[in-house]
Amino acid sequence: MLKPENFFDNNNPYFKHVFKNAEYVWDGLKNISSFLSEELDANIPGLDGEGTLIPKTLKLDNGAVIQAGAYIKGKDVHLGSGTVVESGAYIKSPAFIGKDTEIRQGAYIRGNVIIGDDCVLGHTCEIKNSVMLGGSKAGHFAYIGDSILGRVNLGAGTKLANLKIIRSEVRVKVGEKEYETGLRKFGAVLSDGVETGCNSVTAPGTILSKWVVLYPNTTARGFYREKTIIKLRQNIQTGGMD
Repeated sequence: MLKPENFFDNNNPYFKHVFKNAEYVWDGLKNISSFLSEELDANIPGLDGEGTLIPKTLKLDNGAVIQAGAYIKGKDVHLGSGTVVESGAYIKSPAFIGKDTEIRQGAYIRGNVIIGDDCVLGHTCEIKNSVMLGGSKAGHFAYIGDSILGRVNLGAGTKLANLKIIRSEVRVKVGEKEYETGLRKFGAVLSDGVETGCNSVTAPGTILSKWVVLYPNTTARGFYREKTIIKLRQNIQTGGMD
């Protein structure tokens, strides 16, 4: 039930690397560092390693473009063909970014990040120690911490919280069974087909199975089966001003 192939397309080009020897889907988080050390081919020339403000628009040999005004800290960054990094984006290495992906103005990549093909990381979105497997869209104001995303769409303001208020290991409960993850920081698993509404939140250790819909202004916690709709009903009252 909690194996990676139950949540993501195992034909995805990054699947076998991210989930190598993974018993549970969250084990992919433990493979990020090894993927980056073994698979990352740094391909941006002229980086000084301390921090480089790109002085003028740079086009790589594979067609990737980094606009003037983007900032890159460290040297271990890979950009796939057709990818665009807009002015004002901040990338901290190590970071692997695949093909035909948009890193928009104001995006913040905090390191230990794998971003696959056809992804969007938009304005004021922050990501750290996470995986976007491909077709993953976070267009506006999102926080993605210690999480794994498939082909999903995050509504503006979606927050994937990764640290419990009472700081202890994050556990996952499915039915009556509780699983130890071995992780102090674990945000969420958002499977292929998941949609989140604006200003939605997931508590640490949340797993949304395929085609789950999380409505706006709603907090999800725990494990949700396929095609579940999660929503908060509000009793809205209106009245006159007299």
